[in-house]
Amino acid sequence: PMLRIYPVVLSLIESLSPLIRQLERHDPDLARQCRRALASAPLNLAEGSYSRGRNRKARYHTALGSLREALACLEVATAMGYLPPVTSSLRAEFDRILGTLVRLVGGH
Repeated sequence: PMLRIYPVVLSLIESLSPLIRQLERHDPDLARQCRRALASAPLNLAEGSYSRGRNRKARYHTALGSLREALACLEVATAMGYLPPVTSSLRAEFDRILGTLVRLVGGH
């Protein structure tokens, strides 16, 4: 069964798409890395949903790391002056998803 957080992750990615396109105009490499990290999260969640035991946790752990990486990409883009700061509502969405994933992998 697919996790309830899965569609929330897809929705976050949809919300971030315009920012990634904006980033691409300034720094194609950073945009590509951010896109890869964002794509990795739902793919690993999906894989984890159909895995068992340690394998499942490993996939969720990878999804968690990927989302943290995507957030870091956006923060770096802001620091470099390519993007405005992540809005508080987007940050809250990131935090909600990250919190759920931390619980799924058993703390950290």
